[in-house]
Amino acid sequence: MTPTVADRGFEELTSREAYALWRLRQDVFVVEQASPYPDLDGRDLDPTTRHLTVHDDDRLAGCLRLVDDGDVLRIGRVAVAASHRGRGVAAALMDAAMARVGDRPCRLDAQTYLVGFYASYGFAVDGPEFVEDGVPHLPMAR
Repeated sequence: MTPTVADRGFEELTSREAYALWRLRQDVFVVEQASPYPDLDGRDLDPTTRHLTVHDDDRLAGCLRLVDDGDVLRIGRVAVAASHRGRGVAAALMDAAMARVGDRPCRLDAQTYLVGFYASYGFAVDGPEFVEDGVPHLPMAR
């Protein structure tokens, strides 16, 4: 599989695509990581938010949300289906996100075990570790 990234706003997603996006995030964060959290925070609907996705045939393999907070862009909700891990999906999503970010300041809260992955994109830890919904994270900026 050669990951191809689609980049769309919420209004460009079909209802089935939105459902698949939320289902993948639920499967990864809530079920697999046993981290119940309020995923539907309203930011998906923001007209400046971009949803980056990778599909394998008709199945959603991964997703990433890029939120524009005005002075800084924020990467979040990066999820890859268990069946597609280790196949370059996360890297393809981050490559596309960084192309969209360009020279703008960007932030993310990395699950601690993924700090090295995000560091490879120029992000550096810029604060103390914190636990969010039972999962250790580190704030990172670029």
